[in-house]
Order: sequence, then C-alpha cells, then structure tokens
Amino acid sequence: MSTAKKDVIIIGAGAAGLMCAIEAGKRGRSVALLEHAEKIGKKILISGGGRCNFTNLYSNPQNFLSQNGHFCKSALSRFTPADFIRLIEKHGIAYHEKKLGQLFCDKSAREVVAMLQKECRAAGVEIVLNCNVSEIQKGQEFRIQTVRDLFTSDSLVIASGGLSIPKMGATDIAYQIARQFKLTVTPTAPGLVPLVCDQKFLSVFGALSGISVDAEVLCNGVSFRENILFTHRGLSGPAILQISSYWKAGDSVEINLLPNTDLYSILKTNALSRMKLDNFLAQFFSKRFIEKFCETFFEVKPIYQYVDKDLKKIANAIHHWRVTPIGTEGYDKAEVTCGGIDTNELSSKTMESKKVPGLYYIGEAVDVTGHLGGHNFQWAWASGFAAGQYA
Repeated sequence: MSTAKKDVIIIGAGAAGLMCAIEAGKRGRSVALLEHAEKIGKKILISGGGRCNFTNLYSNPQNFLSQNGHFCKSALSRFTPADFIRLIEKHGIAYHEKKLGQLFCDKSAREVVAMLQKECRAAGVEIVLNCNVSEIQKGQEFRIQTVRDLFTSDSLVIASGGLSIPKMGATDIAYQIARQFKLTVTPTAPGLVPLVCDQKFLSVFGALSGISVDAEVLCNGVSFRENILFTHRGLSGPAILQISSYWKAGDSVEINLLPNTDLYSILKTNALSRMKLDNFLAQFFSKRFIEKFCETFFEVKPIYQYVDKDLKKIANAIHHWRVTPIGTEGYDKAEVTCGGIDTNELSSKTMESKKVPGLYYIGEAVDVTGHLGGHNFQWAWASGFAAGQYA
C-alpha cells in the first residue's frame, strides 16, 4: 500500500465535491477526490428524472432552511445560478426552464457529470473510485487511510453528503468524522419526502392513489402552493415534499384545496342551486376526489338545502383541511437530509472548521437544506466553490 501526498483531499465525488475539486485544482493545488462508489455524481445522474434540475433561476437564501438562516448567504452570493449557467453554456449543454425557475438539461444528466469530469481533468484533479475511507488522523497534516492507499494532505474537505437515498450509497461518514473532531451535528431528518398517514385516512383516500390536486399546504408558519398527490401510503407531490422539511412528528398539516378562491362566496351566490354538492364542486376538482371528500365530511344533498352555517362549514373544510401524518417515508425516499454539521462550527466564507484548521465541510452534510426545484444543487455548487477558493 503506497502513500500519496496531496495538497487537498476531498471525500465524496458528488456535486459539491466535484465543484470544490475543480476550483482547488484551478488554483494549482494538487487534489485527490475520493469516492466510495464505482462512479462519480450518482445523485446528479438520477436527479430530475434523469435530466438533472441543476439550479433554479431564483435561488436565494430564503429558499433554504438552517438553524442559522444567514450562514448560506455568503457562498450563495459568490457563486450564483448565473455562474453555473455560464459553465453549462460553455460546454454547449442545452437546457430549459420547466417551471418556477427550475432549469433542466434538454437531454440527460449525464451531460452535467461529463462536464464536471472534463473540468476536473483540466484542473489536474485525480479521481479515485471504489475508495472507502477507513481512518482519518490529524497531526501536522491529515492522514486518510483508505482500502486502496494512504493519502496525506494539508486540507481535507468532507463532501460525502447526508443520509438520503441509502440505496445510492449514502452513509453517515460525514457525521462520524465531525464527532471524531468534536464538531457539533444538529439533529438530522429526512427532507423533501412523502408523508405517511394513518389507516383511517388511507381507508378513505388511499383509493385515490395517483390523483393530484393543486393546493396550498401550511405547517409551522410556512406554506407552499403546488400540487399534492395521493399515494397508497399517504400524501406526496411537490407541495407535500416541500412542507415535509418543516414538519415534525405530531404536527398537523393544513391544506387549502382552493387557494385564491372564496368558496363560501361562490356557494352563497349559488345558494338556490338544485345541483348536489359533490357535482357542484366537481367543477373545481376531479370527480373521484370530491366524491370521497364530500362523503367523508358532509351530508351530500342539493345546495339549496344547506343553511348558511352549513355553507360556511363546507367552505372551511375545503380551505382548512387538517391532516396529521404519522411519519414520513424515511431516508429511502427523501431527496435530502435536513440538519447536519452545525453551521456555528464553520466559516460561512470558507466553509472551514473553526476548531480544526484545514478541515472543510460542504454540500448536504452541512445544516443547510434547500427547497425543491434545483436549490440543493445550487447550494452544492456554491459551497463547493467557496471551499475550493481556500482549501
């Protein structure tokens, strides 16, 4: 087993690690990028249905959650969506905006991985695959023992991600290393993940699996307006995935099934209608959904037979439907990990540990979690870029 001396060792060849390697290499630093999997960028390859939602035009600090909401500002301001778009365009990768600023490759996520690999080659980065780290020591320099070789370096960057999607090889090595060096790790939880509901809910709405409804979803003072999707286990869809990052066990989720609409006024205007309630509401919803909803919460009859108090109750149920999930579908189905390395441990400018000189943390391993729609990739690029300027 040989010993390889480098200026910078980066553990994890995902989005953040690749970007950091490129930037450090451009500075003339000798860089080795260690990846335990058989190929780089595995999460990039599966993202966006294989087309990679590589950033969001409108990404800003408000699109991220953290115990310190200010921490992400520095990195995000120094490497913006426009900066990554310039890189994409430099390599001739065609892309499009899907909705809400979400940018996707026209062809394949493989183009983004190939682009990053090409940039690594140009920067002289050595990529070592199938390389599990077994031990890390710190003296005058870092000593990183792997199944292949011993590496030594002045700087060590942890870009190994969080716990989401273990079938892709996710591990807790980032947190193990943090604890070894006495860094605080905030509690972690699955983020951007479907919610699981109880049997009472599923006995009614489980049969609607595959049906989606445009809605506004609220929890803990945060709201998102997009589709919700009924599943055989509970609720999913963009609005549910978004709110899941803010949901805690025991919380209720409030669902406004007709945002920007005053249903009570509409019902009052049609108070003499002889149309049955479910048929009337079918103008706003799928027939299958509204039939189930009405059967569950109201006595279904012609609208003219309801008194004013009933109409208010109906409108309130539609605008303020409260569902209390019993859990989430866990890290297996989570797109990200909430929580991670406490941002108080790191410099927001350099991503370097305040306690351990030369140790850096970037990407999903840090307690910075983006909303759905390309924001987590933007954090990966930005945090990787920031560390790459100093490591």
